[in-house]
Amino acid sequence: MIKIMDSRDPAVQALLAKEYGNAEAIEAGVRQVLADVRAEGDSAVFRYTHRFDGAVITAENFRVTRGEIDEAYSVVEADFLGALRAARDNIEQFHRRQVRNSWMEADARGNIVGQLFRPLARVGIYVPGGTAAYPSSVLMNAVPARVAGVREVVMVTPPGRDGSINPHALVAAAEAGVDEIFKVGGAQAVAALAYGTQSVRRVDKVTGPGNIYVTVAKKLVYGVVDIDMLAGPSEVLVVADESAEPVYVAADLLSQAEHDAMASAILITPSRSLAERVRDEAARQLALLPRREIAAQALESYGAIVVTGDLEEALTMANRMAPEHLELVVADPWQWLGRVENAGAIFLGPHTPEPVGDYFAGPNHILPTGGTARFYSPLGVETFMKRSSVLAYSAEGLKSAGRDIITLAAVEGLDAHANAVRVRLKGSEKP
Repeated sequence: MIKIMDSRDPAVQALLAKEYGNAEAIEAGVRQVLADVRAEGDSAVFRYTHRFDGAVITAENFRVTRGEIDEAYSVVEADFLGALRAARDNIEQFHRRQVRNSWMEADARGNIVGQLFRPLARVGIYVPGGTAAYPSSVLMNAVPARVAGVREVVMVTPPGRDGSINPHALVAAAEAGVDEIFKVGGAQAVAALAYGTQSVRRVDKVTGPGNIYVTVAKKLVYGVVDIDMLAGPSEVLVVADESAEPVYVAADLLSQAEHDAMASAILITPSRSLAERVRDEAARQLALLPRREIAAQALESYGAIVVTGDLEEALTMANRMAPEHLELVVADPWQWLGRVENAGAIFLGPHTPEPVGDYFAGPNHILPTGGTARFYSPLGVETFMKRSSVLAYSAEGLKSAGRDIITLAAVEGLDAHANAVRVRLKGSEKP
């Protein structure tokens, strides 16, 4: 049963500053996996895949073949393929609005400054797999990379015990334009992408969510390659008033709670009546869910209904939590949108449940978690791009700015810096 708490309850503060355990406790094991893959390559990847996933992977079946993709197309349902393509098109259209253009600007002295935006050459996308299928995560990773202009998109995903990849994930990869797919997950997959093996050429960046081992591995390889973010368990925060439909709110909380036992599902409302109705409705719906044991554990450990004095207090608490998903299920959500400072994705009104964003609308569902929406943004086109500054000063421009540059270099005690300008100023002086 999800608990109802008063906003003044000290336990609320612990809830908002939730801890999911000590990642350092598993870091030693992940470091060993990374070191082994770096030293041994494919053989270490295959060994760890057998140990952790129970699959026998060899050089012959490591990379997904065109035949496997064709077979996947033959078994997926027509309605799935139609829905997948509609979602892909929405995601592509949304992300095309994010593309940045290079620019140059000249001043009156002929000095030119600007920026060049360029896509990364090769990226690796991690897609959770094994016993589950996440074609939506394939699209959310690969489509923005393609829109950015990335030349090579490599996908890694854990195989089933029989060494196969879920056909829905394979079809999604083909529809999104993925170039290579390898049957590997966990820390060993991150290591293969970061360091390269006999079969996998190293990438420039690793993106995509995974379990705690994947997250720790991404943290440890950062600097060898870039990463998108350090993702944690999924979370939803619903801010609702008396106008909200309890059936809807309860369903939205459970839609996150069923992810895993560490998922966070919280309602903040100034209405005690709504709080009680949502609690009762959540219990009724929970009993009907196939994943009710997982959802029940998540609600018990990381779920709550918090009753506040008013909506202003509710939004203040929401900003402190900086949730992955924030739903505003209030009478006039647009009125309150300006009060939102920290959230990965914001869902407005009674007809925009979080799964609309997970699957279909277009915005990315790979979002900052664990309060990192205070400083992280959703994965997007810019994730797969880099920028370079461009400078081209004229002789007149350097002469005009030279004394200031020399002065600043002198303050920092870097005389060679100053001299690089000084020699040019002397050279420009007429005899």
